[in-house]
Amino acid sequence: MTGNITLTMIKPMAVKKGFIGPILHKIAEGGFRIVAMKYMKLTLEQAEKFYEVHRERPFYQELTEFMSSGPIIAAILEKENAVQAYRDYIGATDPAKSEAGTIRALYGTNLGMNAVHGSDSDDNAKVEADFFFSSLERF
Repeated sequence: MTGNITLTMIKPMAVKKGFIGPILHKIAEGGFRIVAMKYMKLTLEQAEKFYEVHRERPFYQELTEFMSSGPIIAAILEKENAVQAYRDYIGATDPAKSEAGTIRALYGTNLGMNAVHGSDSDDNAKVEADFFFSSLERF
């Protein structure tokens, strides 16, 4: 399955602004199939564990506090070459630098609150998917 899945999260600010439906619609329009999905709120400890790869980066504390500040939607998406296809589809991390029509350009607030997460590699997609979902939760 490596190469055909990616993990996304609709981040707290996008959830708060009521963008769950439009973002999920946009994902479906992009030809991605939702394999698993859940609505949840990360604890600070869970956010720190999920983003531990960034622990030494200057934005780590702000990121983990933001990601545990409200509910999120976590989902595994399936499509051929899913990681790259989704990263192209969501746009640049900074919504101001994202191409028009991408998810981050449409629904992102700023660099830190960029609406959605997307896995950055096939290996991380598997690790991230396993963080949120058991095999019993995937369809």
